[in-house]
Amino acid sequence: MPGTPIATIARIFRYPVKSMQGQELDEAFVGRHGLAGDRRYAFVQAGSRSPFPWLTGRELSKLLLYRPEYDQPFTDPQREPPVSVVAPDGARYDIFAPALRERLEREFGRPVFLLRDMKGQPDIAQVSLFNLELAAAIGAAAGCAVDPRRFRANLYLQPTGAGYDETTLPGRTLTVGDNVRLAVTMLDPRCEMITLDPETAAREPAVLRTVANGYRNNAGLYAVVLRPGTVRRGDAVVLEE
Repeated sequence: MPGTPIATIARIFRYPVKSMQGQELDEAFVGRHGLAGDRRYAFVQAGSRSPFPWLTGRELSKLLLYRPEYDQPFTDPQREPPVSVVAPDGARYDIFAPALRERLEREFGRPVFLLRDMKGQPDIAQVSLFNLELAAAIGAAAGCAVDPRRFRANLYLQPTGAGYDETTLPGRTLTVGDNVRLAVTMLDPRCEMITLDPETAAREPAVLRTVANGYRNNAGLYAVVLRPGTVRRGDAVVLEE
């Protein structure tokens, strides 16, 4: 399909447990529900009546320091391997272990329960994309180093030419690599999560202020999957005509 190359895939992440640390990958299968294994688990605030009841870094910043891992490679996107979670102190738990839930309850101060959803629990759309040059621009404006992982995207893009402008992409279609097609649905509205350093969980409010004031509170893109397939680091991203 004709189009214009606009970027390459620089980094790929999935997040097995919502709001915990991401796993960086060389390649990933992208199905109708997003990257295989992405946000399939979440801890939920018991008794919450909020439309967004998940336990996230906004409520417990150190949740970002927990590292979930699939214990085996994906050989079948429809059959997920077991998940372990490594705590900040190095303790390892099976995702279903009561001891993990009890530890999070002690740190959070309120009851939680584990939810598993084979369709995943993205905030808005199945796939999120982020331009690495935007992270650098936000950091320059905020006066601090900005690790792109603050933005918790699945696909990090490295623009390949001048004039890349994500504000023009909603409503357009992207081809990634040989097979995957993504329909960009909207810009990504940001929240307090981007103030959290992914390595330390320390807060830097200047990052969110910069995005709010300089980018109308949007940074990154959401997309839905039109054609599944495998994406790989280095794949070209083509804007379809």
